[in-house]
Amino acid sequence: MSASASKRKLDRPSRRWLKPLLVAAGFLFVGLGVAGIFLPLLPTTPFLLLAAACFARSSERFYNWLLSNRWCGAYIRDYREGRGVPVKVKVFTIALLWLVILLSAAFAVSSTVVRVIMIVVAAGVTVHIVTIKAKKRGSGEAPDTE
Repeated sequence: MSASASKRKLDRPSRRWLKPLLVAAGFLFVGLGVAGIFLPLLPTTPFLLLAAACFARSSERFYNWLLSNRWCGAYIRDYREGRGVPVKVKVFTIALLWLVILLSAAFAVSSTVVRVIMIVVAAGVTVHIVTIKAKKRGSGEAPDTE
């Protein structure tokens, strides 16, 4: 090895810490995404997409686990690939969002300013959900078995 190659190798910082950090961040984002299912002011989709990005750069095993997950795998794949979100999911999400926001504003929050902020955020989230492409029934969505 030449002296200059040896010097370059010594100057470059080790990135052994990057993989475990990305895996940890991926699981943190999965946890936040799951929490976002139940807490309407915490967004689910961005956290799950961040988790997928972290896992894609750090662990093929965890990336495949996330994308093959029966609860959110298809949703993440469809969103990332631009295929859209099923209309049922959009309607359910918006209904649950407003139910929890209005109940929280009525019974859990006493500050008028916080209530207004909650409603403005909910309106923004609603606009975002409505503008996401709706996935058509024939585009890979499993038919209802009911």
